[in-house]
Amino acid sequence: MKRIHLHMIVKDLDESIKFYSTLFGAEPVVKKDDYAKWMLENPRVNFAMTQRDKGFGIDHFGIQVETDEELRETEQRMKDAGRPLAEVDDVQCCYSRIEQTFSVDPQGVNWEAFRTLGASPLYCDSKQLFRSVEFHAKVAVQKSAAAATSDESCCK
Repeated sequence: MKRIHLHMIVKDLDESIKFYSTLFGAEPVVKKDDYAKWMLENPRVNFAMTQRDKGFGIDHFGIQVETDEELRETEQRMKDAGRPLAEVDDVQCCYSRIEQTFSVDPQGVNWEAFRTLGASPLYCDSKQLFRSVEFHAKVAVQKSAAAATSDESCCK
């Protein structure tokens, strides 16, 4: 069964945990010095946050799946949508080992499809960081090319 994933960047993790624990009526299932995650059933959502010094707000959205079949189906839907993709197998991200595919919607909102393989002591590994940077560079090139060929005259 699939689950929506929302990931936020927050300035004050403790304050945010207090707020969201009260809002959700539940404590996080994972809590680290820089990260917290709730696995809610109603609504069915994986809500996570990471503390950073800048860039607060929604970081990305995702679809978390339970099986390889669901992951391949979701990846195919991302491909069918005609957006750029970056696939990463067995990477450490958000204190978990995961398989994931990144995409971006037409407005530039980051999306991922992922399946959790197990726990990890690391927030992120360098391979995942490289793939993410590589993917976002690919998206930036596509956005620049689209902007250069656009004939829209509004707000220029």
